[in-house]
Amino acid sequence: MLCQLNINNFAIVRFLELDFKAGMTSITGETGAGKSIAIDALGLCLGNRVDTNSVRAGASKTEVSARFTLDDVPLAKRWLEDNDLDLDDDCILRRTISAEGRSRAYINGNPVPVTQLKSLGQLLVGIHGQHAHHAMLKSEHQLTLLDAYANHKMLLDAVSSSYQRSRQIEQELKQLEQAQHERLARKQLLQYQVEELDEFNLGTTEFIEIEQEHKKLANGSELIESCQHTLSLLSDNEEANIGSLLYQSISLADRLGEFDPELAQVSEMLNQALIQVQESASEIESYVSNIELDPQHFEYLENRLSMAMQLARKHQVSADELAKHHQALKIELEDLSSDETKLDEIKQQLAQSREAYQQHAKKLSQSRTRYAKELNKLVTQSIQELNMPKGKFCIDVDFNEDAMSAMGSDKVEFTVTTNPGQPLQPIAKVASGGELSRIGLGIQVITAKKVSTPTLIFDEVDVGISGPTAAVVGKMLRSLGESTQVFCVTHLPQVAGNGHQHMYVNKFNKGGKTETMMTPLNKDQRVNELARLLGGDIITENTLANAKELLQ
Repeated sequence: MLCQLNINNFAIVRFLELDFKAGMTSITGETGAGKSIAIDALGLCLGNRVDTNSVRAGASKTEVSARFTLDDVPLAKRWLEDNDLDLDDDCILRRTISAEGRSRAYINGNPVPVTQLKSLGQLLVGIHGQHAHHAMLKSEHQLTLLDAYANHKMLLDAVSSSYQRSRQIEQELKQLEQAQHERLARKQLLQYQVEELDEFNLGTTEFIEIEQEHKKLANGSELIESCQHTLSLLSDNEEANIGSLLYQSISLADRLGEFDPELAQVSEMLNQALIQVQESASEIESYVSNIELDPQHFEYLENRLSMAMQLARKHQVSADELAKHHQALKIELEDLSSDETKLDEIKQQLAQSREAYQQHAKKLSQSRTRYAKELNKLVTQSIQELNMPKGKFCIDVDFNEDAMSAMGSDKVEFTVTTNPGQPLQPIAKVASGGELSRIGLGIQVITAKKVSTPTLIFDEVDVGISGPTAAVVGKMLRSLGESTQVFCVTHLPQVAGNGHQHMYVNKFNKGGKTETMMTPLNKDQRVNELARLLGGDIITENTLANAKELLQ
């Protein structure tokens, strides 16, 4: 629960240090005194948006801190653990705002984003404003109220998760279908190109090989003639050839070696040269004897080479890269074919995700229907106690399997009849302002009992209510305060008198500046404040007696 609130230089508050207790705390004050100012300041600690007028005139910054005990708030404890923030018996939320509008947030002294203040704050405090009953006219808010009462968060999460999954798959399917036309055109082109290259079937290194063989056969006659001439020079010419000349040279070198040993190696070198010449001549003879100048094979090579170069130009690659390009096109075609399979898989996944959504949405709808019946009885009882003795309240839950949203497939409508014999109609059509206030307050109190938030604030939710009805409202809030810490900003003495404690807000001028203070009242002070609420500025014995009676 909220134990302490410290406010420095916020709006017209210079400094406030407020200690709070369990139970119901009534907050009253004169019109314009700023009864809601402490709640607005607390809202900053809960992550509310910063107002440009938050910083007190002349001050450099606003600072607000709120201290909570977490003894009975396991969800908040778990949240602090999950977010690696210091966990102690108490939790302190703090917010500072500079005059320039810069905001900083802290949890237990640790700097945090404002979004974390808001996330944790929702587990600590629930605020019900004076205009909440107007929001109740909207279908989406009616749905929120019913879900808050049902408290079926797991069902809501399952529906939301399956809805988001379906939306994600739908988007993926849409993207695939949008590209399908382009993909089909590309696939048709690839099929033609791959079939053409498959038919040609050029090997990975084949172009280089046929290019070399074609070059050899294209120059076959000149090649044979050159080989024969080389053989003639090496050994075949009877008049003079390199082999015979080397024989003669070896003989002369042998004699030189006899005359001078230093020349002995010359004979050896010439012998090596003779061996090389003989082996070269043998190699050429073998080559010439095996070479075949087949015109048909040459024509085959020429046609294949020409076709390879033609296809290479067509595909805008070099001829020696054509085989590699062929393989790349085949891979791309396979990928496109797998995309078609993926499209079918995505459609199947979408059907499955929608089926899963429908199952979760039906379970959620069933839960809403069950809790709507329960809430119907409680709200009907509540509004009858609030001076609508013949009133009846009913929630219509209409499931539409064709409607999908993160909140399910239900349309929820609050209906009411306030007069006997009249049929149930949508609340916006039949409820007057006062009746709407009472119905809204009844729903807020009932739903507040179901939530686990340890601190609840009702900010002038009793607007439009008076007399005996106000007394019933006061008793409702006091009953709620027996199990939950309740703050109630009110102008009704019948409500204020039901508080376990009472705080008074007043505004005054000090040093030419306006200030607001909030102070706790003792029993005698409470009597005087209730008397003021009952009779205005002039307090009589009768109003004092009535005030004392209210406190009893």
